[in-house]
Amino acid sequence: MRHLPNLICLLRIALIWPIVIALERGQDLAALGLFVAAAVSDGLDGYLAKRCGWTSDFGRFLDPLADKLLLVVVFVACTWLGLVPWWLTAAVVARDVMIGLGAATYRLWFGPLHGRPTLPSKVNTAAQLLYVVLVLLAAASGVPARGVVAAAALIAFATTVLSGAHYVQTFARRAWAQPEGVR
Repeated sequence: MRHLPNLICLLRIALIWPIVIALERGQDLAALGLFVAAAVSDGLDGYLAKRCGWTSDFGRFLDPLADKLLLVVVFVACTWLGLVPWWLTAAVVARDVMIGLGAATYRLWFGPLHGRPTLPSKVNTAAQLLYVVLVLLAAASGVPARGVVAAAALIAFATTVLSGAHYVQTFARRAWAQPEGVR
């Protein structure tokens, strides 16, 4: 049972392709259902890992990877289909690329990162997940109104920028805190 959170993460990754296929075929309700299942799996695997003590180094790598893959791929697909504005997807992709490059650079120059997702990052992930749910719900049913979806886009954009800036600040602070010989 201790590997259940990792299996749930792998399931989330496996749901990406069916979500994209449903979007491409105009099956917005199916895409919404699959995306909601993937979003719920994000909370479920984290809950199980923490509550039951089923954490692992692999899980600490896999969970954020699954989140990033899900969100980036769905944002790009939705932008391609005209459901999400390009500027928001560009911010989402740029943030994740920046975090990935920052983490790789830190690991290469200073050693392993011993960090957890930050509060701004968790808020950002929730805002992005909620935004995609609203976009897919609007595509499937016409509800909520465009103004609500536009407001959610601005919130997702703001949290994306703030979270990205927070990661840059965190990486920089950790790098500067290293002993002189390590820098």
